[in-house]
Amino acid sequence: MSKDKIPQKTTPRRKKSDIIAATVSFFNNNTSNSYNYKQIGAEIGIKKQPERLMLMTVLEDLVEDAFIIETSKGKYKSNTRGVLLDGKFERRSNGKNFFVPEDGSENVFVAERNSAHAMNGDKVRIQMLAKRKGKSSEGEIIEILERKQTRFVGTLNVQKHFAFLEMDSKILANDIFIPREKLMGGKTGDKALVEIVEWPERAKNPVGEVLDILGEAGTNNAEMHAILAEFGLPYKYPENVTAEAEKISDVITAEEIAKREDFRLVTTFTIDPRDAKDFDDALSIRQLENGNWEIGVHIADVTHYVTPGGIIDKEGEERATSVYLVDRTIPMLPERLSNGLCSLRPNEEKLCYSAIFELNDNAEIKKYRIGRTVINSDRRFTYEEAQEIIETGEGDFKAEVLKLDELAKKLRAKRFENGAIGFEREEVRFEIDPDGKPLSVYFKEQKDSNKLIEEFMLLANKTVAEFIGKVPKGKKAKTFVYRIHDVPNPEKMESLSQFIRRFGYKVKIDGSNSAVAKSINQLLDDVHDKPEENLISTIAIRAMAKAVYSTSNIGHYGLAFDYYTHFTSPIRRYPDMMVHRLLTLYMEGGRSVSEQQTENECKHCSDMEQLAANAERASIKYKQVEYMSDKIGRVFKAVISGVAEWGVYAEIEENKCEGLVPMRELDDDFYEFDEKNYCLRGRRSKKEYRLGDEINVKVIRTNLERKQLDFTIVD
Repeated sequence: MSKDKIPQKTTPRRKKSDIIAATVSFFNNNTSNSYNYKQIGAEIGIKKQPERLMLMTVLEDLVEDAFIIETSKGKYKSNTRGVLLDGKFERRSNGKNFFVPEDGSENVFVAERNSAHAMNGDKVRIQMLAKRKGKSSEGEIIEILERKQTRFVGTLNVQKHFAFLEMDSKILANDIFIPREKLMGGKTGDKALVEIVEWPERAKNPVGEVLDILGEAGTNNAEMHAILAEFGLPYKYPENVTAEAEKISDVITAEEIAKREDFRLVTTFTIDPRDAKDFDDALSIRQLENGNWEIGVHIADVTHYVTPGGIIDKEGEERATSVYLVDRTIPMLPERLSNGLCSLRPNEEKLCYSAIFELNDNAEIKKYRIGRTVINSDRRFTYEEAQEIIETGEGDFKAEVLKLDELAKKLRAKRFENGAIGFEREEVRFEIDPDGKPLSVYFKEQKDSNKLIEEFMLLANKTVAEFIGKVPKGKKAKTFVYRIHDVPNPEKMESLSQFIRRFGYKVKIDGSNSAVAKSINQLLDDVHDKPEENLISTIAIRAMAKAVYSTSNIGHYGLAFDYYTHFTSPIRRYPDMMVHRLLTLYMEGGRSVSEQQTENECKHCSDMEQLAANAERASIKYKQVEYMSDKIGRVFKAVISGVAEWGVYAEIEENKCEGLVPMRELDDDFYEFDEKNYCLRGRRSKKEYRLGDEINVKVIRTNLERKQLDFTIVD
């Protein structure tokens, strides 16, 4: 009687998907050499004949997908792995990180496990992982070339033996771990600036140390300093720079005056905001014997006092701009210069750099000159005081103010005839108490007195740019700092056109620059004082390019100028100081400076200007949320100002405070996001919430740390 055979344990045959995954992984980890199917099979554990045959099929499929290449008969090599790219890393707290290549090619997904703990904005080098057909590009960071940000702001949570920084921004998925001895005396609830010092390979949290305690979270000073620190902007002035400024003499010698054109006896005044302390521009006016008008645009001669390469200059260059938050100004230059020596205060002799124009009654420029001057301002006007003279025809220096207003209006009319665009949005301002708490919201609008100053500053800036940049044909212009503004983005203009159609408006999106600009101006006129004005203005502004500094002049589209620069605000903008120095050099016969070095400085100034604008917006947002924090439960009229997958944004009509109606609050249906039509649409009811719709909202939550305001919609 034969014994029954004992069944042998058999290993189940591997699935094709497992073999594909193992083969892909093998080639991603072995990029340099070619391998035949036996070598690959041995490495990935292929033992059975059916699996070997399946591997052959997989290899053929991967060749077809261009994932691998067949280098010779039966030998295969990784195709795209091994390609190195440099670019910027964008970190997301949800782990969906991206690499943005310098060469402008498509973004590359970087899984958290392949991120090498790179931080948001770091310049990195990645190695491309081989791409399969139908799959997104993926890469692995192999080197961090340049750290963008290692400092973060947040609130301390202090435990017995260690602490964490809970961050205000959502850039990092995890809080920063801080050893107890690196706390600098910080306690739970303090706002702190922390630097990451290491991020161990296997650690979930980066390790940091406290650089500065900004104050108790929720207090005005701490929160304003936190906003500045969050954007990498300085929130205090170095003592050694302030001390250096104190050494500068305030004596204007007779020898210095002799070198300059003397305007001390010519009627001169400043017109500025009522809370301004740094008056960097003044206007002079006198009638000439031929009946024409001599208008002097006098700008504080900052570069007379600031030595190139000195510590004041280096600090100013690094800051590049003054920063204006809701309740304070963080000056580019020490106060002795910005509010003292260089401020064109009344009844004080001041040194200036000036553009002086001869204009007839039609505001036509007959001649001009640029040079250094000395002035003595007769009067300091606020915009409100100058406006009252324009409206009533009465007040100090009324004849001069009214003549300047008349000429400015003619200059402005010509500018718009040439295709300038008139974006005049209301600016949100707050009345605040001594502790920084917002008491009320008001809107600053441009009136004739503002436009008067603006027009003469534009004229000076344009003229200085032409003086250096406009050279005879065939001659190369010297390196200079231009303020440039490119034509609008065609795709964004198309989106604007589609969006405004639903309100019954039209805009021209092709044709000459001048024709498109006039069409945009017509649109802005048509929406004036309508509920949708703010919304349509915002979307129109987004269609525009950003103005930047550059040595490469392409003109300024928004102003309709072929040549434009910034010359008129050297107290608060470093590019203006650069322009003053270049003017002096070239007027004295100097050679052209390095284009590359100047372009690098231009880029730095543009970047810092953007950071300052972001910080200003963040401070406004913080004050709006703070202002609304005692209004929970109240209902307001609002307009839908944004639509996203996570809900709708609404802006309250009476105070322009914007909040989010989260998707969870829209619980009467399942709403889907229609990106093309700027709306959320209910799947069952087909009810729509569209950009521009008027709704009533109730305030349900305020979160100061996140600068977030939450609404719900009420009928």
